Amino acid sequence: MKALVIEDSQTGLAVVSQHLERMGILPIAATDGESGVAAFRQHNPDIVLLDVVLPGMDGYEVARRIRAIEQSGEWTPIIFLTARTADTDLVQGITAGGDDYLFKPISEVVLAAKVRAMQRILQMRYSLVVLTRKLDAANQELTRLTSLDGLTGLSNRRHFDETMLREWRRAARYKRPLSLVLVDVDHFKQYNDTYGHLAGDECLKTVASALQAVSRRPSDLVARYGGEEFALVLPETDLSGARSVAEGLCDAIRALQLPHAAAASGHVTISVGVASLMPGNGVGGPQNLIAEADLALYAAKSGGRDRVGFRQAETVVG
Repeated sequence: MKALVIEDSQTGLAVVSQHLERMGILPIAATDGESGVAAFRQHNPDIVLLDVVLPGMDGYEVARRIRAIEQSGEWTPIIFLTARTADTDLVQGITAGGDDYLFKPISEVVLAAKVRAMQRILQMRYSLVVLTRKLDAANQELTRLTSLDGLTGLSNRRHFDETMLREWRRAARYKRPLSLVLVDVDHFKQYNDTYGHLAGDECLKTVASALQAVSRRPSDLVARYGGEEFALVLPETDLSGARSVAEGLCDAIRALQLPHAAAASGHVTISVGVASLMPGNGVGGPQNLIAEADLALYAAKSGGRDRVGFRQAETVVG
């Protein structure tokens, strides 16, 4: 433990320093306010013993400057050393940022008792800080877990809805395009009927990993939309860019070569619907974009599956 002692009297400084050393505390000496503030910055002491009467800057101003230096959440105990006993002096010291008083001449017994009391407060405060950080970390992990789909590890529907609303508002504010990609695993019911639900779960996890690998931008969101459906939210992406991503998704799933006896190709494929809107100008809310993407997905399925359907405004292509 380090204690900063700011005392202009060499005798008083020596006495207090000796008391501290006998307590196993390292004293750091300063004889005026300016050097005391500088020493506080340099050494980051655990406690400050501060004379009220100092040359130049008095102890009250030193205390105020120390409090101004401390970062948010930090606290260093300040004990004033003074011969003044008037109530107004005590109030002034506490107002300036002090925590306690020691009256001169300094008693080693009283000094030890007050320093130990401050040590206990510091320890309790440190324990509270540690506990608070653990709680914050636990809350962050809980928030993360509640936003994930348990099977695939992708974002879940709740997180998708929150993200869609947030990105819609951002796109409207900055007048930027927003695209949505909806993905459906082709003939997935038949896959489950043929291979069983456990194999179906493994298929969904494999598809999810492939979709996530295609989406490389940190701003994009890949989510499990429901059942065998997935969704990608693509901020600041126009229809052309979203179609390129969608084609990449189809290619990635084809490359997996997952056997699917009920599919015409003999392998697992996906149908993809792409929609892009510029939020604002009377185009409604996120549900409008979802509806457009759903229509595009229907067009892809109607067109034979294993392909991309896309939609912008009233134009539909399958």
